[in-house]
Amino acid sequence: MKKRNKNKLVILIILVLFLSVGCTKQLRNADNKNVTNPTTGQSLTENILCKPEDEETINIYKDNGVDVDKLPSCKNFSVTSGGYEGIWTSLFIKPLAWVIINIGKFVKSNGLALIITSLVIRLITYPITRKTAIQSELMKEAKPELDKLEKKYANKTDNDSMMRKSQEMAFIYKKYNINPISGCLYAMLQLPLFIAFLEAINRVPAIFEEHFLGLQLGTTPLVGIGKGSYVYIAITVLVGLSTYFSLKFNSASNPDNAQVKSMNKVMFVMILVMSIFMSSALNIYWVTTNVFTIIQNLIVMRRKA
Repeated sequence: MKKRNKNKLVILIILVLFLSVGCTKQLRNADNKNVTNPTTGQSLTENILCKPEDEETINIYKDNGVDVDKLPSCKNFSVTSGGYEGIWTSLFIKPLAWVIINIGKFVKSNGLALIITSLVIRLITYPITRKTAIQSELMKEAKPELDKLEKKYANKTDNDSMMRKSQEMAFIYKKYNINPISGCLYAMLQLPLFIAFLEAINRVPAIFEEHFLGLQLGTTPLVGIGKGSYVYIAITVLVGLSTYFSLKFNSASNPDNAQVKSMNKVMFVMILVMSIFMSSALNIYWVTTNVFTIIQNLIVMRRKA
């Protein structure tokens, strides 16, 4: 148990280190208020990685003291553009932005490039995510024995009973080849991946200026719907549906656990509300990863059947 807690502490320290050495900075005016693009309604980022192409956006930046002329065009952006900007930006954000931009040049769409990049990353992390899905299936097999164990020690809270319960649980885990830590690995990876995509989207004008499937990628559904473009309702619905089924599959190993059900409901509502305030590009990434997770879990379930 001590070793497991130590591993979690090390991972937490690494995440804090990465996330504290380079973040998106909101563009603010002389009154220290966030600057928005009047056409798209999106809040603009100060520390963009490359130069916008839209003249209105360029003028907004110049009017607020940002020298965009010194930035490379997004088409010529490279991972070394702007020099070293900290571990998080230089080793994660810039390479991710470069990949999206170059795939976008190849497929002639940065929106499609976002989807392709999301899928490529999920394929790279597939060995880990597959283990997570398999662990969920193994937990379903072990559930009857784990339920019996819970009933056996339901009213016993002394140290000896808790120690025996822990030993018996470890035996059940070993019997079904369950590794609780491996089941959490992708959950630990998901947050930095999500933040990396958020940063790349916010800091690359070539992405947030583009339109894809009727969506302006930098615009949030809240702003889009407010401007009378109801296509933004569709992306919010897709986020909701994909999140619901993704959570449903992930909680399949504990279908009767009231705490898990309650937590999933809270997560579902939280993500759905967040999606209204997230850029359309980030919502596209979220839907793509959820759909991949659902398909992956279906494949694992079919192979286990």
